[in-house]
Amino acid sequence: MTKPSLPELLHAAVAAVGGTERPGQVTMAETVAEAIDDGSHLLVQAGTGTGKSLGYLVPALAHGERVVVATATLALQRQLVERDLPRTVDALHPLLRRRPDFAMLKGRSNYLCLHRLHEGVPQDEEEGLFDQFEAATPTSKLGRDLLRMRDWADETETGDRDDLTPGVSDRAWAQVSVSSRECLGASKCAYGQECFAEMARERAKLAEVVVTNHALLAIDAIEGAPVLPQHEVLIVDEAHELVSRVTGVATGELTPGQVNRAVRRAAKLVNEKAADQLQTASEGFERLMELALPGRLEEVPEDLGYALMALRDAARTVISALGSTRDKSVQDEDVVRKQALASVETIHDVAERITNGSEYDVVWYERHDRFGASLRVAPMSVSGLLREKLFTDRSVVLTSATLKLGGDFNGVGASLGLSPEGSHTEDAPVWKGVDVGSPFDYRKQGILYVAQHLARPGREGTRGDMLDELTELIEAAGGRTLGLFSSMRAAQAAAEELRGRLDMPILLQGEETLGELIKGFAADARTCLFGTLSLWQGVDVPGANCQLVIMDKIPFPRPDDPLMSARQKAVDEAGGNGFMAVAATHAALLMAQGAGRLVRASGDRGVVAVLDPRLATARYGSYLRASLPEFWYTTDRNQVRRSLAAIDAAATAAEASGGAGAAQAAEASEG
Repeated sequence: MTKPSLPELLHAAVAAVGGTERPGQVTMAETVAEAIDDGSHLLVQAGTGTGKSLGYLVPALAHGERVVVATATLALQRQLVERDLPRTVDALHPLLRRRPDFAMLKGRSNYLCLHRLHEGVPQDEEEGLFDQFEAATPTSKLGRDLLRMRDWADETETGDRDDLTPGVSDRAWAQVSVSSRECLGASKCAYGQECFAEMARERAKLAEVVVTNHALLAIDAIEGAPVLPQHEVLIVDEAHELVSRVTGVATGELTPGQVNRAVRRAAKLVNEKAADQLQTASEGFERLMELALPGRLEEVPEDLGYALMALRDAARTVISALGSTRDKSVQDEDVVRKQALASVETIHDVAERITNGSEYDVVWYERHDRFGASLRVAPMSVSGLLREKLFTDRSVVLTSATLKLGGDFNGVGASLGLSPEGSHTEDAPVWKGVDVGSPFDYRKQGILYVAQHLARPGREGTRGDMLDELTELIEAAGGRTLGLFSSMRAAQAAAEELRGRLDMPILLQGEETLGELIKGFAADARTCLFGTLSLWQGVDVPGANCQLVIMDKIPFPRPDDPLMSARQKAVDEAGGNGFMAVAATHAALLMAQGAGRLVRASGDRGVVAVLDPRLATARYGSYLRASLPEFWYTTDRNQVRRSLAAIDAAATAAEASGGAGAAQAAEASEG
C-alpha cells in the first residue's frame, strides 16, 4: 500500500471534526511537515479560524516519531485531548494503518496525592501530621470540598485536578497535593504503585503524542532533570505566551511568611542550635522587609545582603542537620522531613541566587496590600536559555494567532533567542516564519477606530473625555461590548461611572468567576463585560453579542514595572531601542490578542475602538497598527457611530427573526 499523502490525511482529519478545509490550514500542514522532515524550526502565524490544531497534529502524527505539544491554556489542552486528538487518530487510522497513543502530562502538584489524602498533612505548629478532614468542619466550604475530593479519589482514573468538577479552591487542593520537592518518591511512598502523577508519567513514556503546558516545558528546560519523555518534535501552541511562562518558572521569591513556615517545619526535626540560627536569620529578614519600598534594587543594599547571607548560611546548616538526625517520635517522619527540607531548600536557593548577584538577574521589592512585602528575582532575559535548551536535538514548531509584530517575526524571534530571519551565524538555530493568514475578511468584517480627538492618557486621574466617548460608543452598539482596560483600577472606575449612565448590565472582572462572567456576557446582547489582562486573551464569543471591543489605552508595561524597565534599559545600553524592543513589543502582542476577540466566525461584524490618540499620532503607532488584523481603519467618530448603529440594527432584526445568531455561533473557529 502506498503511503498516504498529507492532503489525503488532512482531508480525512478535517472531515472527522466536522470542519471545512481552509487554504491557510493546508499551507500550515505542509510547512510543518517540511520543518519536521528536515529538522529545522518554524514560527507559524495562523489567524483565528484557520484550524491550526489540525494544521500541526496531522503532519506530526504522519511523521510517526514522538511529539510533545505544549500549550498555555487549560482550554486548549482539553480541546486537544478530549476532541481533536481522539477524532484525528480515528480518522487517520485506516490511512496510517496504526493508531497513535496520546497522553496528557502536567506538573506533580496538579495530581491528587494519595499519601497526603490518606495519611494527612504535615502541620507547621504541631509535631506529626493532622487529619485535614477532621480539622475542616463538614459545614464549611473547605470541609465539603475535602470530603468531595475523598469520594472523587475512589472514582477518578487520572487524579488530575482539572478533571474534578466543580473545581475547588487553591487552599483546598493544597491539602491533597504535593510539589515535586515535597514528594517522597514512588519507591519510598506506601502509595507509590497507585500514584496518579507516576501513572501519568508512565502513560507519557508510552505515548506518541504528549500534551503538556508551557510551565512543565520550562521546568524541563531549566532544571536539567528531564520531566518530559525523549521526543523528536516539539510543538509550542499559544507560543506568544511562552516567554512570560518561562520567566515565571525562572522567578524566585522570598517572603517573611514563607521563611517563618520553613522555620516552624524544621524546628522539630533539627538540633536547637540549627533551629535558633534559622529563627534569628528569619527575624532579621522580617524586620528589613517591614521597611521595604517597592521597586528595583540595582544593587543589593548592604543590610539586605547581610540578612540574605545569614538566611543562606542558616538554611544550609538546617539542610545538613535534616539529613543527619532522625527522630522516631515524629509521626510519619519521612513526610514531615521532606516538607521541611523542600521549604528550607527553596529559601537557601533564592537567598544564594540574590547574594551571588548575577548581571543577568533583576532583583526587586514588591508590596501587596494583603500579603505584605516580597523580595523577587527574575532573569533579565530568557532568550539565551530558550535558544540553548529549546532548539537543540529536536525540530521545534511555534504557532499562535499573534507572532508577527510590526510586519515581521523578528521581535518574537529575538525574545526566543533566535537571530533575525535569514541571517546565518555559527551555532544559531535555522528557522523561518510563515504567516498562513486567516479565513476571515477583516477589511469587510471589522473597523479599527482610533479616537484621535481625545486627550493623551495621563498616568493618573480619570479621563472624562474617554468615559464620554465610551458611553456614546456603547449606546450606539446597543451594548454588545467587551471593554479591555490597561489596569484593574481603570476597569473598575469605568464600570462604576457607566453603571450610573447606561441602562444596561455591565459585568466587571473580579465580581464573579471568569467563566461565569463570559457566560453571562455571551447570553445577553445588551450586556457589557469590563476587565483587564485575562480578558485580552481569554474571551471567545462569536456572534452578535460581541460587536464592539474597546481598549482604553495602549497597554504599555507600567513605567514602574521593575523587570520590564530593566529589560528596556539593558537593550538601550547594548545600543538597541529598548522602548521598541520591550515596551512596544509587549503592547503590540496584547493589542493583537485583544483585537482578535472581535471576529471569531465568518459572520461576525464589529468595531475595535482604541481610545488612545497615540495609536494615530505617535511614531510607534504604525508599528502597533501593523501588528493588528487588517481591519478598515478610520479616525472618524461619526462614521463609527453610524456603523455601530447599523450593525446593532441588523443583529436586533436577526435576533427577532430567530436563528441567525445560532447559525453564526456554529461557525465559530476551532483555532
